Amino acid sequence: MSARAVFLDRDGVVNVDHGYVGRWQDFEFVPGAVDAMQRLHEAGWRLVVVTNQSGIARGYYSEADYEALTARMKAELAAAGAPLAGVYHCPHHPKGTVAAYTRDCGCRKPAPGLILCAAQELGLSLADSVLVGDKASDAEAARAAGVGRVVLVADGAADAALADATAPSLAAALAASLIQPSRSIPAARSAST
Repeated sequence: MSARAVFLDRDGVVNVDHGYVGRWQDFEFVPGAVDAMQRLHEAGWRLVVVTNQSGIARGYYSEADYEALTARMKAELAAAGAPLAGVYHCPHHPKGTVAAYTRDCGCRKPAPGLILCAAQELGLSLADSVLVGDKASDAEAARAAGVGRVVLVADGAADAALADATAPSLAAALAASLIQPSRSIPAARSAST
């Protein structure tokens, strides 16, 4: 049987979006996110980060910088009881300045490539999974991939029409019971905290 997952955008959902965060010293977990992720893991959800990282294509930080930050993030989350099943990123951007990463691709959200790759590699049931993002592109990628439920947080609440629910943060979405399999959820609602 396939596992269910919570797909998490990184910047704006897991960490504070300071703009092109590529070094650990610039990385700051969103308040309540680590606890929410730990609780989701305990409830049997697989945690999967899916993130556009155009800062690599733009030359703001290197792939090695990104990988070092990701290793530290994974270690911190594992130590907090919120291990990640996977982290998938897109380093591309059609207007990048680093030739190796300057192109259109199928993995940059709103394309569904990151989610589809994770589902295949990790044996995930997309219909039973949830995506939590903060931008329209997150919701569009989830819909294109067939993810069963979409929750937009923070700035993404402005794109509420694209989501099944909105909330101020991952922690607020969890507290309002907005993260659950689509087959057992009531009609869409919003959290107000």
